[in-house]
Amino acid sequence: MPLYEFTCPQCLGFDAAFSMADVPDATACIFCGSSSPRRMTAPRISNSNSAAYRLMDSTMQSAHDPKVVSTLPRSSAGRRETVTTNPLHAKLPRP
Repeated sequence: MPLYEFTCPQCLGFDAAFSMADVPDATACIFCGSSSPRRMTAPRISNSNSAAYRLMDSTMQSAHDPKVVSTLPRSSAGRRETVTTNPLHAKLPRP
């Protein structure tokens, strides 16, 4: 749904989402409840691609509905570290 800007005569301006078919000329202020007329503004056109929109949607969804982990990740205890034979690597600091 598109966002429309409204200006309250007593408070600050605010945005409200309405369908394009049902947008009112005025709505109640979200802060004080007084009647606020709709402002005429430039359209908010974005040049983002669909991958960016998918990322934004998944980010917003994860903020409200995070995924819950049910199992622990695989342990690295079973893996063997690779040992290098390069003499230059011997000069590197060890953890």
